[in-house]
Amino acid sequence: MTGSTSVRLGTDRFRVVPWRGRGEVALVAPQPGAPVPGPDAVRRCVDALGRQGVREVVTGALARREQPAFLAAGFDVREHLLLLAHDLSTIPAPSRPARLRRGRRADRPGVLAVDRLAFDDEFWRLDEGGLTDALEATSTSRFRVFGEGGPVAYAVTGRAGPRGYLQRLAVRPDHQGRGIAATLVADGLGWLRRHGCDSAVVNTQEGNATALAVYEHLGFRRQPHGLAVLSLTLRPSA
Repeated sequence: MTGSTSVRLGTDRFRVVPWRGRGEVALVAPQPGAPVPGPDAVRRCVDALGRQGVREVVTGALARREQPAFLAAGFDVREHLLLLAHDLSTIPAPSRPARLRRGRRADRPGVLAVDRLAFDDEFWRLDEGGLTDALEATSTSRFRVFGEGGPVAYAVTGRAGPRGYLQRLAVRPDHQGRGIAATLVADGLGWLRRHGCDSAVVNTQEGNATALAVYEHLGFRRQPHGLAVLSLTLRPSA
């Protein structure tokens, strides 16, 4: 498969994109704002992807109420994620503010290079399609970059109605610990509040202590129920 698409099955809607540019692997997630899908709709969506040559399906980060339908359709948990929320009542100023600028299309190769260095696990690294997906996952997004000679850090923040999402944050390892991540997060939170959002959420891997420390320092609080990424390997068609 190629390109992002929306699959509608009755009242159930799914957002489908190639996973990290690999046409044989699809990322599937319930369409934001749509009803939670049922197992039958998930199975029909997966069957349709199989007929298009997809051999593995990976979900987005699913909330607890979204997972049962996928599990009933044969998916397994690939990774558990922590979910953190911010009420946007107070946006702390970073101790060492960094000068940020709008991310441009010309920045994308440098941004993806930062992403590759920042994430040890290849599963979580973005490619061009993944970055586009992060920018288009919500109706409105904010793309901010740090680094005049070339990106050394970036963040993507999105909003949909009253809810905000910190979609992506990455800092090149040799620039970590300088307050850049905190500046990027605070910038995104301030933008969300100015545009009427009343909360923001972010997820991170359970073992990502560095990111977790930044988020909690800036006022994010762990939620009692996290998220999960699920996956399903499809059998080749006879």
